[in-house]
Amino acid sequence: MSLRHPLRSLLPLALALGAAPLAFAQQAPAAPQSAPQSAPSTAPATQPTDTKPEPKSAPNPADTDPTDDTDTPAQPVPPARAPAAKAKPGKDGDSVESKVPIEEIRRYVAVYNAVKQAYVEPVDDAKLMHAAIRGLLLDLDPHSVYLDKVAAEDFDEQSRGNYDGIGVELQRQPDGTLKVISPIDDTPATRAGIKAGDLIIAIDGKPFKVDEGDSSSTLRGAPGSKVVLTIVREGRDKPFDLTVARETIRVTSVKSRLLEPGYAYLRISAFQADTAADFETQLEKLKTQSGGKLRGLVMDLRSNPGGLLTSAVQIADDLLDSGKIVSTRGRIAISDAQFSATPGDRLDGAPLVVLVDAGSASASEVLAGALRDNGRARVVGSRTFGKGSVQTVLPLDNGDSVKLTTARYYTPSGKSIQALGIVPDVVLRAPKAPDADGRPSYTEATLPGHLHGDEEDTPGTNAGEVLEGDAPIASALAELKKPAGAKTPTAVSKAVTPGASKR
Repeated sequence: MSLRHPLRSLLPLALALGAAPLAFAQQAPAAPQSAPQSAPSTAPATQPTDTKPEPKSAPNPADTDPTDDTDTPAQPVPPARAPAAKAKPGKDGDSVESKVPIEEIRRYVAVYNAVKQAYVEPVDDAKLMHAAIRGLLLDLDPHSVYLDKVAAEDFDEQSRGNYDGIGVELQRQPDGTLKVISPIDDTPATRAGIKAGDLIIAIDGKPFKVDEGDSSSTLRGAPGSKVVLTIVREGRDKPFDLTVARETIRVTSVKSRLLEPGYAYLRISAFQADTAADFETQLEKLKTQSGGKLRGLVMDLRSNPGGLLTSAVQIADDLLDSGKIVSTRGRIAISDAQFSATPGDRLDGAPLVVLVDAGSASASEVLAGALRDNGRARVVGSRTFGKGSVQTVLPLDNGDSVKLTTARYYTPSGKSIQALGIVPDVVLRAPKAPDADGRPSYTEATLPGHLHGDEEDTPGTNAGEVLEGDAPIASALAELKKPAGAKTPTAVSKAVTPGASKR
C-alpha cells in the first residue's frame, strides 16, 4: 500500500497493495465520516456505540482520489524538500532526519566525474543523475521506487481502473524483468493466457536493462495495437512469446451469482474507489434473489493484487459488528494507526468463506486477515502472497514522485504477514503439470531485497499456489455448508479437479 505523504492523519490506509506493484498499487484516500473508525496505536481505538447506526455506506468515488495505494489529503500536499541538517529522533531513538553525509557525497561526485571523463561513450548528465536516483532506492526493498513525472501520472491513472494497456499487475525485479503478480480479470492479459507468477523478460524482442527505470511503460499504448511479450514460466523449459492486443482497460471489480438456492458467490478482482459500493449493491442483489436472506457467501479474492485499501477496510466493516480491521506501525509515530469496525453486518451473520491463492496480495490479505482473525470467516485456498508493507508516495517539486516503504501492517491478532502470507484454514492444491519441477516460488519472500518477516520461512518453501477454475469454488462451497461449529483441521489438502473449466 502506498501513501502520498508521511504527515497525513490517515497514513495507515496506504497499505499496498496490492502488493504495491508497478501497475496497480493500493491507495487510500481520506476516509469519509462513514468509514471505519481509526485511532493512532498510541491511544485507545474508538469503540462502536451501543446503538445501531444508519446502514453503512462506502466512500463516494467522487470524494476520493484513486491513485496508487495512496492516502489523499484534504489540502494540497507540499512537494518533498531536502531534509534539514538537524537530526530528529524517531520512535526507536534513531534519527529520522540526519545531516547530509559529506564524505559519501564526495565519493559519489568522484565516481560521477570518473564516469563523465572516462566512460567509453559520452553520458548525458540527466541520464546519469536519474540512474543514481533510481539506484538510491533499488537496494532498499522491491516496492520502493523512483517515478519520473510520466511514470507517476501513469501510475495514478492505472490505479483508477481506466487506462490503455493490457491489464496486468507487475512487480519490477532488480534485473529489470517484470514479475506478474496477477492478470486482471476480463482483460487482454487474461485472454492471452498470462498467468500469475510469469516472468516477462523482454517486450517486442527487447530485453530489459537494470538501469532503465520503469520497464513496464512500453506495455501502455493505443487500443488495438499489439505487443509481444517473452515469458519465462515455471514448468516450461524455454521462454516463449505471447502476443497481446492493447485495449482500454475498464476493470469491473465486483461480480456475483447464486451457486445454488441461498448460497452466493461474490468475486472481487481488485479494490478500486467504487468497489465497496459495488460490493454492497451486489450483496443486496444476491439477498433479494434469495428471498431476503442468504444462507452463506463465498467471497473470491484469488489473484486479487490489492488496490484501494479504504475499499478493503469498508468491506471488512460491512461484514463485522466490531473488532479491529488493520493497524500499521512504522519508525515515526504518525505511521501508527488502527482501524476498527462499526456495528452492522450486511450479511446478517450468515456463514462466510474467503477463497484466496498465491496471487492474493496486500489489500486482499488485509480483508482476509480481518475477517479470519475476528472469527467471521474461514479462509480456504492457498497461502497468500505475503506483502505486509506500507508505501508512501512522496511528490517532488518537479512532478516526479518517490514511492517509499514507510511501515508494516498487522492483522487484528497483531501478526505481520510480511514474507509469510495468510495460511488458509483449508488448503487446496492445484493440479501439477507433468513437467512441473518442485514447489512454486511465487511469494514476497522470494523477491530479492524484500523486508524480513517476523515469521518468515526459508525463501521458496512457504510459497502458495495459483488456483484457477471453478473447482476451488466448489470446495469453498462445501466448506461453507458445513454445520456451524464443525471443525476443519488446518492445512487439509483437497485436490483441485484436473480439467475443471478455466476462467
